[in-house]
Amino acid sequence: MNFIEKYLSKYSEEKIIKWFKKVCELEAISWALLFSAMIWIRYDRDGLLPIIYIATIGNIHGLFFTLYLLLILPARKIFKWDDEDFVFALISAFFPFATIWIEKKLARFDRE
Repeated sequence: MNFIEKYLSKYSEEKIIKWFKKVCELEAISWALLFSAMIWIRYDRDGLLPIIYIATIGNIHGLFFTLYLLLILPARKIFKWDDEDFVFALISAFFPFATIWIEKKLARFDRE
């Protein structure tokens, strides 16, 4: 994981915080779109448009999911998370809309 820190070290903390917060929001939005795609494909199995839609949205969601997992490492150092906070933020990537909670409650400097 040293290569991620080395690559991101050329960016300021403010920029990484901005990216992390934006990726948290976009990951949740892309999950909602992916959920709508799953419902659509369930009702129209033979259609071409739902297949294209789910493939496109699935790739976009995968991108934001991966970016979240990559940006969580420098966010841990910036926000000074302990191991429990880090594991909670890591596991929240696998639950719908949990990254919004991370962005609102855990990714702050004024926590107790």
